[in-house]
Amino acid sequence: MLCPNCIASLVAMTRHSINKTLRRAYIALGLVLIIALVARLADHIPGLSGSGVEQVLKDLYDYLKDMALVFVTVVAAYLANVFQKRSKFVENLEREWRGIVATKAVLVTYCDRPYPSTDDYLNAFARISETIDGMRIVYRNAGETSGLVGLYPYSPLHDMRRALQWLDPRKKPNTTAAERKLAQDAILQSFYALRENFLEELDLEEPRHPLLISGGRRLKKSGATRGAKAEQERQRKRLDKEQQPRPDVDTLLSHLYYAEQQGDAANEEGNGRRLAP
Repeated sequence: MLCPNCIASLVAMTRHSINKTLRRAYIALGLVLIIALVARLADHIPGLSGSGVEQVLKDLYDYLKDMALVFVTVVAAYLANVFQKRSKFVENLEREWRGIVATKAVLVTYCDRPYPSTDDYLNAFARISETIDGMRIVYRNAGETSGLVGLYPYSPLHDMRRALQWLDPRKKPNTTAAERKLAQDAILQSFYALRENFLEELDLEEPRHPLLISGGRRLKKSGATRGAKAEQERQRKRLDKEQQPRPDVDTLLSHLYYAEQQGDAANEEGNGRRLAP
């Protein structure tokens, strides 16, 4: 069974790591192309033409040409492995973030309870403990070596834990509303600080079609294109020609459909009257 640190080393293909890897691949590919170009044009380069080096370069060019397919295959397999590790890392990162969000909700809800029980506290503490330990699947500690434990990569999670432990009902059986509110504010402050840094690794972008206004509503009107309505009518006529196995069911569904349509039309008319000046 792999240790948590070993697991992290296998999947922690961060944005910095993948950029570093790609730079190395591009440099290696560029060097090979430059060498191949020089070898191909060796007979036109003064000082190389007619020398023993020219023959060596020509042999090197022939070798690179013969091995081009193998070279491309190896590079493609290597890059595929790199991107697979990156995809796995991002997947683990997203899973950890979802766990952090769920844990934050549990802790905030605990602070909102007027009379939290010991079971409520133990459940909340178990969640934050799992979240803290789950980070080992994504990152190793900062400054960790074979002989040093290092520093936990996201300290605000421990701040959230400490704020919760401050409300431990076994030690403080009569916490006040002000104390619970203070602990809740500490948990939220720690969460916001964590979110600002944790999500940077995901390369998130702004949405192309954001809805930035309060009270936004659908701008499309009810209805469909003429083509869709014509197709609907053709299907209805074709169905009417067929024998009805359950006329009572068809009658009920038809009645419900038209009643719903009339209700929607009445609601739209009512909304129009309310919005009219």
